[in-house]
Amino acid sequence: MAETKKETSVEVSEPKKQKKKVYFVKKKEGRWQVILKEGAKVIKYFDTKVEATAYADQLAENQDGTVLVHASKGKNKGKFM
Repeated sequence: MAETKKETSVEVSEPKKQKKKVYFVKKKEGRWQVILKEGAKVIKYFDTKVEATAYADQLAENQDGTVLVHASKGKNKGKFM
């Protein structure tokens, strides 16, 4: 009696790369807001740009993300890490 062996192939998938979170700091209706790039809701409102940027920097540091600050006229000021 001959033995037959079945070969099974197991595909090993590589773990998906997590996208870096991008936080936007922008001015709307006289107040500065921090929002997530993919998010529709504002995370938090601030009266000053400095407060909003500091908060977004803290979020980005904790979540391994980046911050993009918009100038008050709507143009991108630059990226921070």
